[in-house]
Amino acid sequence: MANQKNTEAKKPNIFVRMGRKIKETFSELKRVTWPTFPKVVKTTCVVLVVVLVFLVVFTGLNMGLQALFNLITGLGGK
Repeated sequence: MANQKNTEAKKPNIFVRMGRKIKETFSELKRVTWPTFPKVVKTTCVVLVVVLVFLVVFTGLNMGLQALFNLITGLGGK
């Protein structure tokens, strides 16, 4: 039983493991294909348009539900 423990590989300390992980991370980042600036601008515009569409839809829903609530409760401020 004691002999079995000695044959197992020892786990490296935390600093060695952190160093390896950082080295692996930088190695992965070198392989990344970064988008071009025009592609970044295009996708940013798409995201902004989608956000604005959702803003208009949810604002309309909010105003409609508020009008319905005021109609039902009679709190229309008349």
